[in-house]
Amino acid sequence: MDKYDKIVELAKRRGFIWPAAELYGGVRGFIDFGPLGAALKRNIEEKWRRWFILRHQDFIVEIETPVVMPARVFEASGHLEHFTDFIVECTKCHRKFRADHLIVEQTEIRDVESLSIEELNSIIKEKNVKCPECSGELGLVQTFNLLFKTTIGPYSESIGYARPEAAQGMFLAFKRVYEVMRNKLPLGIAQLGRVLRNEISPRQGPIRLREFTIMELELFFDPEDPKCPLFDDFRDEPLNLLPVKDITSGLKEPRQLTAGEAVEQGLILNEWIAYFMVLGRDFAKSLGIPEDCQMFIEKLPQERAHYSAQTYDQVVKLERWGWVEIAGYSHRTDYDLKRHMEYSGVDLRVFKPFSQPIITEKFVVKPNMRVIGKTLRGDAKKIISVLQSMSSDEIISELNGRGFIEILGFKLNRDCFIITKEKFEVKGRRFIPQVIEPSFGADRIVYATLEYAFSEKNGRIVLRLPKDVAPIQVCVFPLVNKDGLPELAFQVYERLRNSGLRVEYDDSGSIGRRYVRADEIGVPIAVTVDYQSLNDNTVTLRDRDTWRQVRVGIKDIDVLIKSYIEGRVKFHELGPLV
Repeated sequence: MDKYDKIVELAKRRGFIWPAAELYGGVRGFIDFGPLGAALKRNIEEKWRRWFILRHQDFIVEIETPVVMPARVFEASGHLEHFTDFIVECTKCHRKFRADHLIVEQTEIRDVESLSIEELNSIIKEKNVKCPECSGELGLVQTFNLLFKTTIGPYSESIGYARPEAAQGMFLAFKRVYEVMRNKLPLGIAQLGRVLRNEISPRQGPIRLREFTIMELELFFDPEDPKCPLFDDFRDEPLNLLPVKDITSGLKEPRQLTAGEAVEQGLILNEWIAYFMVLGRDFAKSLGIPEDCQMFIEKLPQERAHYSAQTYDQVVKLERWGWVEIAGYSHRTDYDLKRHMEYSGVDLRVFKPFSQPIITEKFVVKPNMRVIGKTLRGDAKKIISVLQSMSSDEIISELNGRGFIEILGFKLNRDCFIITKEKFEVKGRRFIPQVIEPSFGADRIVYATLEYAFSEKNGRIVLRLPKDVAPIQVCVFPLVNKDGLPELAFQVYERLRNSGLRVEYDDSGSIGRRYVRADEIGVPIAVTVDYQSLNDNTVTLRDRDTWRQVRVGIKDIDVLIKSYIEGRVKFHELGPLV
């Protein structure tokens, strides 16, 4: 039994995670979070809010948008065209699988993400790749769109899709949020919520799901002012990078260099990406994942999403699955806003005023009505309508290049236009902001946190969860269930609960069995009320990780435990060792 199997067994038994629809045999790609799992996940989500939203609350805000949106949204975003995987069907049992996954599992070939349908078909034939269920022959590879399709209301023609990312809701809301935030850039819009991806064959438990929670942030900035004002404080932070140039050279180990060096060498295209990568590394580290078990792998150009100019995946090392992505950092350029502007007809440009208006001269082109009317007569009205849709620059460029403009089969030379140079006062410029996106998968992070917290000591499981995300922070135990100890223990429990701590009271079984259970579910502190407590109003605090105990007064217990949970004091500083 490897660590993954041990965690799955513990997760089911203690109420962290189990298969969804278990009564009906479960369904791959969907999981339930039990009482402890839901609390752990919620605490990780709140920690992400503190790291990525609240610490930047002067320019990053959180919104909430629908999970289901009209088809037009995903046509504009490119997901209807590009959000696909390659599927292959067994000709014998008719089960369907991801073609690239089967090739990786059954051959020595690993770099399959960028291969075409023809290349995948060729490998399957040459390497004799078979159905993993019945060993049957495989059919031809086809594309499969991963969007979940539905109808909105009772009308079958009103097509909608469940979002595969939270991003599109933020792009659609950009204009509103920009106005609410008083027309300032940079502007960050964040969202945490459920997304759905109709994965072909999810077979990695909580690692690859069809429904999961995403924690996503879109940072909008002026492309002429791309610098991150917070970056200088992070410039010297080291990052483990595997950039495209190293991957294409056949290297598999990351190089370590500072965030500043990575930007200066062009390995990271934008300071904002580097800034969020450092934050993401430290966020994962705060969840118990060491730096040497993390790295950032740049996606090859053919592997990147259709909207991306550069993407780095943040991956962590898991015992069974190897390097697994928990977050992605993408430079989405102005692709999304530009597409939604084109498809909706709504101007999504922002206006940035100059410190002082600029007086500029430009050529203005107007139709010479006398010449055009005389020459074209009945066709003049149609020609004028087309000309009005063209800019002065377009007309001048055509005249300079060809000597005429051809419209509806008619050639118009310079005599058909009046060209003048006029002065204009320009108060600012209009542009489409560019976007940097850090995106985190909450469910994968929950599993990674559990794996790095899992340990065994003297044959017992100790779940060393970070204190600030542990689903239960304190357990309160009476030493025995008599002689007034339960009554005093319950008073201590209520005091801690009323202070805002997440507390559990347990008086069943021996004290040793209660300690075992507390260790298994990751409770950082166990409070034991014993006979001495009745005499001097003190209790023992037991540390989950070291099993050491200190004695403290009940009147100070909530303040002391909070200071320990928040990392302001070490355990041995709470009181005298017992």
